[in-house]
Amino acid sequence: MANEEVRPRGDALEERPHAFDPILSPELFEGVLPRRVIAFIIDVVIIAVPVVLAAIFIFLLGIVTLGVGWVLYWVLSPAAIVWAVFYYGLTFSGPQSATIGMRMVDIEMRTWYGAPAYFVLGAVHGILFWVLISALTPLVLLVCFFNHRHRLLHDIVLGTVVINNEQRVQRITEFGPHY
Repeated sequence: MANEEVRPRGDALEERPHAFDPILSPELFEGVLPRRVIAFIIDVVIIAVPVVLAAIFIFLLGIVTLGVGWVLYWVLSPAAIVWAVFYYGLTFSGPQSATIGMRMVDIEMRTWYGAPAYFVLGAVHGILFWVLISALTPLVLLVCFFNHRHRLLHDIVLGTVVINNEQRVQRITEFGPHY
């Protein structure tokens, strides 16, 4: 008995239950997929606008400097990637645990055990999404139709789930799912 190792119970990830059950709380998942597509489009526009403005600035700078300013175009692609990673990291680590597009459509991202997202999780979430889409084609998005929580492949890999936020859940329970 003295040689046995004492391990605390309840600390292992396998022992934590999923915080969000689509059978017990269907209002958390009602309409999330179409809202997620709209949020994605909004976020892509938010990310693209500063990049396009920077490209226009570099173009005009190149004209003024007789072509010397166009050397800055080699910085534009890495800067766009850094901007996108920071955008996802900062917005997911905010109090709403959602990007600006997700906030506009009343959804949020949580870990599978219910905790809000944090900077590194948000940044890796964005990176993994783009890597998987690039490597495995957009068909990888079909994964959401084959699991109860409608999670995409990068959600499953990272242990996240996208649900309706409290305000939307409250409206759904008061007025019905089509509100």
